[in-house]
Amino acid sequence: MGNTVAHHSDPAAPRTELTVRGLVLGVVITLVFTAANVFFGLKIGLTVATSIPAAVISMALLRGFKDSTIQENNIVQTVASAAGTLSAMCFVLPGLLMIGWWSGFPFWTSFAICALGGVLGVMYSIPLRRALVTGSDLPFPEGVACAEVLKVGSPGAGVTHAGVEASRAGLLAVIWGAIVSAAFAVIVATRIFASDIVRNFRFGGDRGPVSGFDFSLSFALFAVGHLVGLWVGVAMGVGALIAWVWGVPHYSALAGSAGDAAEVARQIWSTKIRFVGAGTIGVAAIWTLLKLVRPVASGLKSAFAAAHARKTGQGALLPRTEQDIPVGTVGLVMLVCFVPIAWLLGHFAGASGLGEHLWALAIGGLVYCVLMGFFVSAVTGYMAGLIGASNSPLSGVGILVVIGAALLLVVGIKPYVPAELTKALVAYALLVTSVVFAVATIANNNLQDLKTGQLVDATPAKQQWALVIGVIAGAAIIPPILEILSQAYGFVGAAGAHEHPLAAPQAGLISALAQGVIQNNIDWDLIGVGAAIGLVLIVIDEVLRRTTKSAHLSPLAVGLGIYLPTSSTLMVVVGAVAGWYYDRRAERHADAEARKQLGVLLASGMIVGEGLLGVVIAAIVAFSGQDFPLALVGDAFAAGPALWIGGLVFVFAMLGLYRWIEGLGGKAAAG
Repeated sequence: MGNTVAHHSDPAAPRTELTVRGLVLGVVITLVFTAANVFFGLKIGLTVATSIPAAVISMALLRGFKDSTIQENNIVQTVASAAGTLSAMCFVLPGLLMIGWWSGFPFWTSFAICALGGVLGVMYSIPLRRALVTGSDLPFPEGVACAEVLKVGSPGAGVTHAGVEASRAGLLAVIWGAIVSAAFAVIVATRIFASDIVRNFRFGGDRGPVSGFDFSLSFALFAVGHLVGLWVGVAMGVGALIAWVWGVPHYSALAGSAGDAAEVARQIWSTKIRFVGAGTIGVAAIWTLLKLVRPVASGLKSAFAAAHARKTGQGALLPRTEQDIPVGTVGLVMLVCFVPIAWLLGHFAGASGLGEHLWALAIGGLVYCVLMGFFVSAVTGYMAGLIGASNSPLSGVGILVVIGAALLLVVGIKPYVPAELTKALVAYALLVTSVVFAVATIANNNLQDLKTGQLVDATPAKQQWALVIGVIAGAAIIPPILEILSQAYGFVGAAGAHEHPLAAPQAGLISALAQGVIQNNIDWDLIGVGAAIGLVLIVIDEVLRRTTKSAHLSPLAVGLGIYLPTSSTLMVVVGAVAGWYYDRRAERHADAEARKQLGVLLASGMIVGEGLLGVVIAAIVAFSGQDFPLALVGDAFAAGPALWIGGLVFVFAMLGLYRWIEGLGGKAAAG
């Protein structure tokens, strides 16, 4: 990548990078995006990636400063990217209300969970950077896309005439991709275009098996497919087929449930198939970790070697682009985080009636957070590299973490406490899971940011400190936003919920798992079925990698396809196939790589446009209190003509954009 603009700067030369204005701008964007993202996550179970929108905003606002650089813009998006991931804490924390343990969100406790776990996530990602970013061939689709956007918007010195033409073409690709996707998102918000095409059906009578699909008309999801590539898209498609061609029909036939097909399908998917997907993700995650042992060990060795070089006065010999936060500082920051985490867990034990086991819960919980935190950092970092940070199944990781915590409590604590303290054990499992989840969200995001930094010649250590600041800013805004939304709407399954409560689907699932394991009423067969599928997929993937040139079937991506709703996966599959076809057409030309890069930039623009508008529309929905505050038509039009109109416009818009980008590539090459 990086053909768009040539950056011929001296790596040793001083540059504007970690600045006060950049940090302030990043924090402001973080606060705004986090607020909207928390609401979005609670309403539909998804959060909006903020790295690329933040980069675009930064470039627009800092363009007037003569000393502004691509590295400074990168710092702004690094700080603000915490909003896209730390806001995923809304997938866990509301569970404490759903089980009736909390009645609100205590600020300092919630802040401490988010901040301490998030800072640990930054520290854990530092040795992983060498293993996963610089020492692997993972695609990091969102990190690459963000770097391309930064390069197009921040041209450097030494650009040739051909480079200027390429830069102009790239900027046009980003701008028009953003305009088209943003315009479509606005019209969808008015309900003149449908947002998705949903169909559910039943086979063989009133109690026969059901299935269906939910096809989201999303330029951003299509763009993600283009960026992740054909084989990851195929793997996600295989996962969706397993879920909806076998899983939902099979389990609905066993249940023999009558009633509306859509409701039965949704019930089977949420209570059965997601647990199968969690089992697949769990096995794939363990396999991924085993494969990472050697590169992670190499990364740790490199980190200690760098620390030794600094101590012996040779730190200046290290390339600036390889200078992480020193390993001694990393260890000290970790220790500073460990002490309050242990205190938090111990204080909870004492206040909940589990005081007799205070030390076991405080020390044991801390050890679990430390070890499981590093495990999930490696796994989520790998998944971010494979399919992008915003598509990484963090809630699947949360499932594994809460099951592990609950099982340890069942074995080590439950036999020695009275039955009336069962709820306290469930709450403790959710508390520990919240800390580990905060670690996972930030490690997942930070490695994506560090990939962007690698591609724009940034200093890793400065990015890492910037993300610490972003974590603290995000942790400060999440508790009050959760409290406001709890008071305004409430959550499904929680006491005091209003007439139209927020679904908070991940929090509901994770809290149900904690209760199921500790109260011994969980269906382990479903997890086992998913694990068996995962083992078969591992064998198939290894055979494909060893016997073919490029084919593979990532078990994690298949597990993701099983676990996520089809509204999040099917359009990614379509985008992956379309991107593969576009790249094959590009290969017929001498300037194939430049044409492929324009495709990447077009996809990046689509993510920018829908990402920015998604945050704006989410904020409008949050403050209006209406489901469709921008609607111009009623339910009848939205459920009928809007489907055909939206679908046809989407198809023709995509065909038109690809045709245009091909022509643009030809003109840039000729110019």
